[in-house]
Amino acid sequence: MTIQDAKQIKLADYLQSLGYTPIKQQGKSLWYKSPLRNETDASFKVNTELNQWYDFGIGKGGNIIALAAELYHSENVAYLLERIAERTPYIRLASFSFGKQQTSNHCFEDIKVGELSSPALIDYLQGRGINIELAKRECKELRFEHNSKPYFAIGFPNISGGYELRNRYFKGCLAPKDITHIRQQGEQRDVCYLFEGFMDYLSFLTIRVNNNPEEPRTEEQDYMVLNSVTNLSKAEQLLRPYTRIGSFLDNDQAGQRAYENLKKMFGNRLQDMSHHYAGHKDLNDYLCHKNQTKQVEKKSQVQSARRMHNPPPKKKKGLVYNRHARFSKGI
Repeated sequence: MTIQDAKQIKLADYLQSLGYTPIKQQGKSLWYKSPLRNETDASFKVNTELNQWYDFGIGKGGNIIALAAELYHSENVAYLLERIAERTPYIRLASFSFGKQQTSNHCFEDIKVGELSSPALIDYLQGRGINIELAKRECKELRFEHNSKPYFAIGFPNISGGYELRNRYFKGCLAPKDITHIRQQGEQRDVCYLFEGFMDYLSFLTIRVNNNPEEPRTEEQDYMVLNSVTNLSKAEQLLRPYTRIGSFLDNDQAGQRAYENLKKMFGNRLQDMSHHYAGHKDLNDYLCHKNQTKQVEKKSQVQSARRMHNPPPKKKKGLVYNRHARFSKGI
């Protein structure tokens, strides 16, 4: 994707692909709750004619690349173009209605939320190495229609009533887009573990259960899932009460930028946990690699056991040439 290609994308369509829907429209201006910070009133404006944005809360604005720079905390244009290009499969012509019965999910119809049970979704999660019982506890199954076609996906709920949606072929969200905060019952926890996406959160729980099924220690701390590093500003206030924050963000540029911003906010209270999965893109990538390694080792052990129980047949005795003698008998 080139800079010119990116600038051809309508900001309203791009924001819709990220799960952000305008609150109101005034002439050629669409007003949003800012995707760059947490706010109760809409002070983020998109001029649909100029295809420009302006956030009155931070006093910044510009084109889609300037927006991506704020969302992903980077000035690297090539990197920002990659992030924008990642959303192109989900960018559709956005249409909005601002009546009293306003909904943020006009592209989704006949939405049904139920227990996670689809064999296809369960197979997808197993392929990602996720413990299915944990997934059923943390996630829902959503069925809906999009452009008059039926779809189903794993739904991970956020604190505003929206869902992150995943299946083998689709990645999106059911607005409103927001973070997920999992608080343990009983006394207030001092520790919170922070994840970028819910698949990493499920991976963490799976690893804990795999390592110690009898006592996985999954309830010793609270959890927060950003559901995108663009939600970082929304997490700040909720993270402040914790004395220790474990950061399980992705090992990429966006994850590193987010970690650096968090470090400025929380100082030594923030601990970088990414060294546990160094060399891997994220925690789920580490889990998948770990499972594949175990499968290879198990296969190798089975083959070794078979060789022990079924040794190769002995070679028949015969005549073998020996340079010190004319012939000698073989073994």
